[in-house]
Amino acid sequence: MGLYKIIIADDHSLLREGLKRILAERDDLEIIGEAGDGLELLTLLKKMTPHFVILDISMPNLRGLEAIHEIKGVHPGVKILVLTMHKDAEYLYQAMSAGAEGYLLKEDADSELFSAIDSIRYGKTYVSPRLSHAMTEDYSKLYGRKPKSSLESGQLTTREKEVLKLIAEGKSSKDTSQLLFISVRTVEHHRANIMSKLNLKRTADLVRYAIQKGYI
Repeated sequence: MGLYKIIIADDHSLLREGLKRILAERDDLEIIGEAGDGLELLTLLKKMTPHFVILDISMPNLRGLEAIHEIKGVHPGVKILVLTMHKDAEYLYQAMSAGAEGYLLKEDADSELFSAIDSIRYGKTYVSPRLSHAMTEDYSKLYGRKPKSSLESGQLTTREKEVLKLIAEGKSSKDTSQLLFISVRTVEHHRANIMSKLNLKRTADLVRYAIQKGYI
């Protein structure tokens, strides 16, 4: 297996330098570029295609959430780890809904960075431990008082579960239709049924549910 190529995007140069020093400890990882804002990141991605991007949500010119959408549109195979100071679970849901595979708090970076990279690299989703705990509590507060039947994944059909998983991973209706060999209209029909059955209103709610149920 060759070097795992990474691009770092953060508007704080000291943080980028710190990340590079940490990543230099691993011989299998290579930093091929760095950017100070979202637009600079997208410009880099026109010149090179990394395996992995580490980016902040709060960047000038183009926010991290918009950058995630842009990256996934052009390079759907590139893995994305959000590295941020934001502990609000809503940012987590928005990032995962946009297509990010991981969400790591900056205060955990020194101890959790390699775990996050390795988890995402080999097909898993990563969330900072302390935020994962908060997310569970948040989910309980949001949905704990709803009728149990509205949250039971057992009432979803096998196809609906497949559609739910892909949507929660950030796939578009077109991508989902191609992966499942069904029409876009059918995908939208399944999506509507899922939202109705689970009594959910937004894509972010779908992501929350999918994470809690272990779909992603």
